[in-house]
Amino acid sequence: MATTENLSAETGGRTEPQFDQNASATMDMDTAIVLLGAGVTAITHPLLYVKLLIQIGHEPLAPTVGTTMFGRKVLYLPGFFSYAHHIVQVDGKRGLFRGLSPRIMSGAISTMVRSKVKQAIPTEQAEPVSNRDNLNTSLRKVVKETSYEMMIQCLSRITTHPFHVISVRCMAQFVGREVKYRGLFSCIKKIFQEEGIGGFFVGVVPHVLGEVIFLWCCNLLAHLINTYAVDDNFSQAPAVRSYTKFVMGIAVSVLTYPFMLVADLMAVNNCGLVAGLPPNSPIFKTWVHCWTHLSHESQLFRGSSFFFRRVPVTAMALTEE
Repeated sequence: MATTENLSAETGGRTEPQFDQNASATMDMDTAIVLLGAGVTAITHPLLYVKLLIQIGHEPLAPTVGTTMFGRKVLYLPGFFSYAHHIVQVDGKRGLFRGLSPRIMSGAISTMVRSKVKQAIPTEQAEPVSNRDNLNTSLRKVVKETSYEMMIQCLSRITTHPFHVISVRCMAQFVGREVKYRGLFSCIKKIFQEEGIGGFFVGVVPHVLGEVIFLWCCNLLAHLINTYAVDDNFSQAPAVRSYTKFVMGIAVSVLTYPFMLVADLMAVNNCGLVAGLPPNSPIFKTWVHCWTHLSHESQLFRGSSFFFRRVPVTAMALTEE
């Protein structure tokens, strides 16, 4: 790695300023990631907006009667497109992007935090894991890599969670048509005045727990499959291994979804918005209380699906309607 001393010696002791190409490249990469992330966030924001409103239990459209492919009668709740169309009718097209700016800010800060942590605490070059490693050696490699990723993820989440709270509350205002949370700086001032520093971190515990559990389960499951189920002699082994973690991520995200749901509900709960107060929502003392309530109501996966949301009903109920 080139240092200032090395460069000075190679140029005959000249002391002209030298540009740190690695730092410049890192900065350019971070800028590109921030811009790309902002674009992706803006494009996907309507999807997450609808998801949040479903999570907090806001169902402004009446369900419709339908039948499944097996002839069973059910009530279909509105899907993403119907819900988004309703938001446009109420708030216009710009209404689909309520709460977007805090999310973009969160993504930018997350990128910077991750970059700074990696520069301050560099990790050793990862060693490839194969089925030639014994159990202790391969697990040691995975644990070391995952622990490093977990540290970065936790620092990033804790740093950006206040912006997540602001974004969630801005979107939740749709339910009661409030204007309590508007600009970014006014939101920060209002939360600090009403709830103190703790108001910026409501729901952070289940959010961090969900991401930590997701990270460990995804990495360990992918490791077990890549190391013991995929043979190195198999010609397509590299291709299979490249997709294993992605597939495991999808599967594990389903299991950890309740943590994200509870985190979002706690961010809104008892903050002065209609969406977080009775009768729309009970007032939860802790996130465990929220989890218990959702479990009792069989609602731990509320909002996990955007399409084909249905509520089974009896034929008698349909006849009466």
